[in-house]
Amino acid sequence: MFKRKLYLFAGASSVALVVVLLAAAVSAQITRQNLSQSTMAQTLLIEHQQLSSISYRLFKQLTDGLIFGQTANQAEVRNKKEQIDESLSNIRRLELTQRESLGAEATRGSVEDTEDLALLITQIIEEFQSIAASGSDVPLSRQERVRTLLEVTIDNQFREAINDAVSRQSNVVAAINARIDTLNTAIVWFTAAFGLLGLPLIVLACRWLINQLYPPLQTISSGAEALAQGNYDHRLPDTLDQEFLPIVQSFNSMGRQLQEHKLMAERSRKQLEFEVEQRTKELMDANNKLTDIDNRRRQFLADLSHELRTPLTVIRGEAQVTLRQPIVTEDASRQTLESILSQAVGLSRLVDDLLLLARADSGQLVIEPQWIDMASWLRQQTEHWQRLAPTHRIEMEWAFDDEGAQLYGDEQRLTQVIAILVNNAVKYSDPNTRVMVKASQSATDFRISVIDQGPGISPSDLPYIFERFVRINRSIEGSGLGLAIARTIAEAHHGELSVDSVVGRGSTFTLTLPREPQP
Repeated sequence: MFKRKLYLFAGASSVALVVVLLAAAVSAQITRQNLSQSTMAQTLLIEHQQLSSISYRLFKQLTDGLIFGQTANQAEVRNKKEQIDESLSNIRRLELTQRESLGAEATRGSVEDTEDLALLITQIIEEFQSIAASGSDVPLSRQERVRTLLEVTIDNQFREAINDAVSRQSNVVAAINARIDTLNTAIVWFTAAFGLLGLPLIVLACRWLINQLYPPLQTISSGAEALAQGNYDHRLPDTLDQEFLPIVQSFNSMGRQLQEHKLMAERSRKQLEFEVEQRTKELMDANNKLTDIDNRRRQFLADLSHELRTPLTVIRGEAQVTLRQPIVTEDASRQTLESILSQAVGLSRLVDDLLLLARADSGQLVIEPQWIDMASWLRQQTEHWQRLAPTHRIEMEWAFDDEGAQLYGDEQRLTQVIAILVNNAVKYSDPNTRVMVKASQSATDFRISVIDQGPGISPSDLPYIFERFVRINRSIEGSGLGLAIARTIAEAHHGELSVDSVVGRGSTFTLTLPREPQP
């Protein structure tokens, strides 16, 4: 559409330019013709004037010939005749050309009068020759024939003929000059009229073209400014001229891409902020965990020192007391040795427990699994603890569908886990209370729960009871490694040890083990 407008503007401008050029060409051609005709008329005027001058000089020489004799100036007379003939020939040629250019009406009488003039000059020359040949003795001033020739023929007829020819060419020159002036005036008025009419039209056409071009450019400029300010959802209208549609499509496509990039950048920024927040939280958690681990390490070393110091102090004290006695009886020595042995056994058990945990931490804990008859093994453990803890009611609840159910595991290590759980239940519950060993199974695993009726565990202490050297009630003897060892053995069997406790109602420790061998 806009291209059509440009074509329309260019076509109108071209038409105006062609009109001006044609007018200028026509004016130039007419002016050239008028100038050529004016030049021809001027030449004819000059030729007539030259003919008049030569003729009068010839007539004077012929008169001198009558006065001074026929032989006077004969060469000049012949020369003048030749000049007159040449001048007449030029005048005839120019007048014929002028008639062809201006027409018979404008040059009426020119060609015919020239022939009459030529005839008149010939008659005058012949009359001079006739008078000279007559040989009359009458003085020239008294001869009527000479007077008539000089006064009537030359002074009147010839002069009038020359004057008429000159006047006629002067009129032709004046007419041509008038035509040139008229043409120049017409050109001036045409130029003024064309300027007065064309200039407003050109101004209006330029204004119209600018009004057609400026709004799309302004729209595109506003769109570019909007994009530069970050307004990526700005779109150019598709109502612009067809020539601007590729620009509009490219602009809108660029806007969509920039908007997508902005959204992607915003999502990336939010994702980055989220990830940074997560990593920061993880780092804080890791830092807190490291701080907690360091605190527990310090507590571990302190507890380990305490656990080692107590038996070593007893051993050293018993030995020192016995050595200070000058005479030691057999009973005193035996008692001392039994005390030292008891403390040494406790130290050995502590060292074994620490060694087990260290091997588990380093991935070197070795278990020796075999198929275990669960019913027989659980009854054996229950009976064993009924004998070791006669002050408590050790009971077992069987929930197996299959009496011959078997578990693939290390019997010695699992026995150690049951011993730790039952021993803690006995230690942390009052005498004459019940300790329940409850066994159940599912399609994939076995569950063994040890339930006591003790004081329970505070919710704030539950997260730490499986840590090493953690003892909820320090008034009760123990190293605080039992539950850590129990969980380590459970995890070595690809199982899990969990706890559920209610303060004032007791605790339930559940050992979950897979039924089938694990890779």
